[in-house]
Amino acid sequence: MSGKQAAKSILFIAIFITILVSLTYVIRTNGEVKDLFTGFYAEKDDTIDVIMIGSSPVYPFYAAPKIYGEYGITCYPLSSHVQRPSAALPLLKEAYKTQDPKVVVFEMRMYTMEDGDMESNMAYARGVTDNMKYSANRIYAINRLVKDPAERYTYYFDIFKYHSNWKTMVLPDQIACFRYEKKHPLKGFVIKDEVGPLEEERIPTCTDMTETMPIPAEQEERLYELLEYLKSNDQQALFIVSPYRTVEEHMMMFNYMEPIIKSYGYRFVNMNQHYEELGLDFATDFYDYGGHVNALGAEKCSSYLAELLQEYALPDRRGQEGYESWDEAYEYYKEVNADAIETIWDHVEKGEFAER
Repeated sequence: MSGKQAAKSILFIAIFITILVSLTYVIRTNGEVKDLFTGFYAEKDDTIDVIMIGSSPVYPFYAAPKIYGEYGITCYPLSSHVQRPSAALPLLKEAYKTQDPKVVVFEMRMYTMEDGDMESNMAYARGVTDNMKYSANRIYAINRLVKDPAERYTYYFDIFKYHSNWKTMVLPDQIACFRYEKKHPLKGFVIKDEVGPLEEERIPTCTDMTETMPIPAEQEERLYELLEYLKSNDQQALFIVSPYRTVEEHMMMFNYMEPIIKSYGYRFVNMNQHYEELGLDFATDFYDYGGHVNALGAEKCSSYLAELLQEYALPDRRGQEGYESWDEAYEYYKEVNADAIETIWDHVEKGEFAER
């Protein structure tokens, strides 16, 4: 083969791969998690001061536009449904590619779960890996989350999974994802306007217990691995547990985690011990009967998190050049959030509650 033929072959392969990757990005199933990841990739480099990593108790709990509009802090979630602790390190490394976060917030609810229980559902791995851009770090994430090497090829080349979605290629929102970058109007926050009240007798009463119980062994290993990485990179971090209908076993596990995290010099805040400070009302502030907050609860959780972040001397970005999209997001948030809260109170007044 001549040099000219070789060059043509290389060019053809490069074009083919580029088209294949873009096509894969477009036909990946759309939804809340895809939207928040494409939104993250669309953010300007080095403009996000706080990265939030964790499972579903992140993106409906903490309203980034509100935190920016009232405190000047820019934060963004890298969150997915039932996000396994093994995903934390790859996601942090993914964030470092384009951002230089002053603080990383880790939501710790999933550290109480046996990894095998989560590993059995491939959706929990795909929620992370199939929402990352193609890269060596994505391969690293797949290898951590998919234990059987024989199953990994459909994760490496996820077009095998999503090829039947070809009809969605005509949707403008999907076409816009050809680079896996699409602005998120609320900076990753997802508004919920349903109400799922928790009966008073089911509100947790175990939040003041001091007993401990070890977390699953693999999650403890992942926790130490993460803490060592943070320490070696001189990264400020905050570890939180978002409020929910917790149980004694989980509370004991959170108590077990706390001294481990503190021994590395990081703060751990279990919001289940601060219902009164949060002003949380289990009768109105959740959309699924104590699991996840709605827009009313998110206002309270967002304010509480923002107050915690005040301790890290983060810059106030309001009015700075290059942050115009955050001003737009805050204005849009105020509009749609007001509508959501009005809907919530209407549901409460009429006794219209979400399905269990």
